[in-house]
Amino acid sequence: MPKFSFSRRHLLASLALGATLFTHGLSHAQAPEKITFLTSWYAQAEHGGFYQALATGLYQKAGLDVTLKMGGPQINGLQLLTAGQADLIMGYDFQVMSAVEKGLPVTTVAASFQTDLQGMLTHDDVKSLADLKGKTILVATSGRSSWWPWLKAKYGYIDEQSKPYTFNLQPFFADKNTAQQAYPSSEPFQAQKANEPAKFFLFAHEGYPPYGTTIVTTQDMMKSKPDTVKRFVRATMEGWVSYFKNPAAGNALIKKDNPNMSDEQLSFALQQLKDLKVLSSGDAAKSGVGTITEARWKKTYEYLVTEKLIKPETPWRNAFNLDAIKDVHVMP
Repeated sequence: MPKFSFSRRHLLASLALGATLFTHGLSHAQAPEKITFLTSWYAQAEHGGFYQALATGLYQKAGLDVTLKMGGPQINGLQLLTAGQADLIMGYDFQVMSAVEKGLPVTTVAASFQTDLQGMLTHDDVKSLADLKGKTILVATSGRSSWWPWLKAKYGYIDEQSKPYTFNLQPFFADKNTAQQAYPSSEPFQAQKANEPAKFFLFAHEGYPPYGTTIVTTQDMMKSKPDTVKRFVRATMEGWVSYFKNPAAGNALIKKDNPNMSDEQLSFALQQLKDLKVLSSGDAAKSGVGTITEARWKKTYEYLVTEKLIKPETPWRNAFNLDAIKDVHVMP
């Protein structure tokens, strides 16, 4: 029988290490780190991964005590982030790039979706976005400084064919020659409820560059608490994978925060997200959910400069930080 020697020094060292690990684990369990995350709108399926991570204990497992706060029309997420009222927020690439141009110390650390969710609702006779040249297109004010210049450049649309979108679908229903901006879970759902045959075209499938439902924090947070940010990102991406498999837990919290959200719309929205492959397409297929890349950000920067939406000297690389997502590899 082989003989093993174990010195008293080794024994004491092992006991000391065990005590340290136990104490660390105990304190970790007793005092999870408090994190406040602010969404961009009222709770909905597009926020499902965050709510799922909270509902199923993924944040808690990561040593985080996460509070999810809803955004809304009167809430400026970047302002609250830079004022220290939130640790991380749900962001948008153009918004962050513009903030960086102004010198705000914010940065994007992950993207829930590989594609932005902005698109167009058309009547069912329309075969492609190119068919809308010459038709009336309803565009909200915010769209005129984001996706509308991209559409004009790509399809030859002109400003004269656009009219204001007032978030009322009646003008669309009343005129077969009208199309309007839309999100996959909202306007198409309303059209379905009204028994109005319609199609939805996602701009990203035609090359529109920004990511969707991103996670944004301050540059100071990334420097001072990189592990905290990484744990939040990992747990969130695990939440998204879980939500796409069985959304019941996350939906319960969504409806608690937003009682106006119905099971029918949540189900419709999730199916749309699955059909459009927003979670698993592009770089996420090989690098994992949440992936962002410099190459994609460069495309966004180049588009914004071309359309004179930001200045060429904007330090665009400050708009993103790859450290929190690069080793996460949560596969869809």
